[in-house]
Amino acid sequence: MTNTQYAIRNTVNDTVWQGSELANNYLTGVRGAIPLAQTQMDVMLRLIRWSQEAVGAAAALAVLDLGCGDGILGQAVLDQYPQAHGVFADFSAPMLDAAAKRLAGYGGRVSLVEVDYGNRDWRPNLVSQSPNLPVSHLFNVIVSGFSIHHQPDGRKRTLYAELYDLLTPGGIFVNVEHVASRSKWGEMLFEEAFVDAMVAYHRQNGNGEPREQIAYELYHRPDKAANILAPVETQCDWLREIGFIHVDCYLKYFELAVFAGIKPS
Repeated sequence: MTNTQYAIRNTVNDTVWQGSELANNYLTGVRGAIPLAQTQMDVMLRLIRWSQEAVGAAAALAVLDLGCGDGILGQAVLDQYPQAHGVFADFSAPMLDAAAKRLAGYGGRVSLVEVDYGNRDWRPNLVSQSPNLPVSHLFNVIVSGFSIHHQPDGRKRTLYAELYDLLTPGGIFVNVEHVASRSKWGEMLFEEAFVDAMVAYHRQNGNGEPREQIAYELYHRPDKAANILAPVETQCDWLREIGFIHVDCYLKYFELAVFAGIKPS
């Protein structure tokens, strides 16, 4: 695949996320059912804490939540570091509206930026819309949750290199992500586990739809075509090739993974 092909984004499919109906359905009907969501958050925060203590980073961290959705990951980081400033970036206006509501009480500690990181020129747009960034325009922490898998593999890899350049020495990138199974068998196991989680979540919230209907809606959801999954091992290899250290998959549950790397200090 050529560099020109790498630059082509999946515009036909991933733009479904710019619609308010899909964004709302995900935030209210799917995200709460994600298995081990709290454990994923705990692993992310532990990685950030250990990495930043190791380099003696100040509590006033600069944090980027890329593809932020309603900002739940970045909010957790801001809560752990009360002096931190967060930039919340997404190309979906409905998602940014949801983030604005979630983060309404954080005042000047938050910048909301509408930017499409599928395009190569996204970084200048990010900086121009983030007036509270440090003069260096670098981040101590970059997190992303279930977003980057919408990009073609070539774009994923070049994006990881761009994020490396946006980190301070000692800064960390943590990706909470949907990754590919190595076999159809693994994919089937994940789908069954996710349907079970969806059923339990809907039952808890008073939705009496039968399991078959919930499974049908999950398998035929409009955003499924936007998924371009890559194995977590492959993505960790990309991070190492770029220059990240301490790269590992720190948590994996079928196709759900938390992987991370640190820019050498």
